[in-house]
Amino acid sequence: MKTHAHAQDVIHDARPPMALTTPDRVYISSRDNPWLKDLRRLTQDSAAYRKQGRVWIEGDHLCRAVLARGQKPAFAIVCESNVPLVPVEWEQLAIKTIVMKDALFAGISSLESPSTLAFVMELPKQPAVLPKAQTVVLDRVQDAGNVGSILRSAAAFGALQVLALKGTAALWSPKVLRAGMGAHFGLHLCEGLDVADLAQIGLPLLVTSSHVGDLLQNQRLPHPCTWVMGHEGQGVCSELLAMAALSVRIGQPGGEESLNVAAAAAICLHASAVQPL
Repeated sequence: MKTHAHAQDVIHDARPPMALTTPDRVYISSRDNPWLKDLRRLTQDSAAYRKQGRVWIEGDHLCRAVLARGQKPAFAIVCESNVPLVPVEWEQLAIKTIVMKDALFAGISSLESPSTLAFVMELPKQPAVLPKAQTVVLDRVQDAGNVGSILRSAAAFGALQVLALKGTAALWSPKVLRAGMGAHFGLHLCEGLDVADLAQIGLPLLVTSSHVGDLLQNQRLPHPCTWVMGHEGQGVCSELLAMAALSVRIGQPGGEESLNVAAAAAICLHASAVQPL
């Protein structure tokens, strides 16, 4: 799957039914097809997108989110039974449509209940860090569901970019993409960064803690700013704590010890979004 040419060289493995044959539509019927094996790695290995340079987008909602942002998939992958239901314009936007037997699609699906449609997209090039942009930093947040949920909150509450430090779950893995529900395509995303890279933002860093700092609701928050969300167990690293312009805690009248990091991120980002300027 390194290039379109390579994919097209290996993609054909059987003469498809005439009803499925068009110049821009090809058919896979063998589970031994080399390209199918690449797809399986892409859906089951969270880091495979970095090696292949492509991203697996599965399900109607995520596919619609891709198209709504004006992005063009490299391939549309369609179950044989779903071919008559795929909008013509979706096929026209993809460089190539791949039709495969339903059982083959189910075998590579990243969902418990497999969808019948997926896109394969070129992995976006790592952009430069945006200076002076409302930012969320992920400091070794390891749970894919948490990472995806934070991306959703970031997009919902006006953050422009999310920067993932080394040790954070892979941003473009299938699990994070599912949890992000399309937020990826409206954010400026950078991953694999070091703490030193954060100097490029040029904004005050805000950190959260379950035990120290002043209550969030009592603070005048700088805007724009950089919110730092830390590791699920260890919290924000000491180096970032030392760099912070403000440390806040979220009041918990119910008496729980701490909040899930994704819930904490949503509360903090909402506080920044609704604060009077």
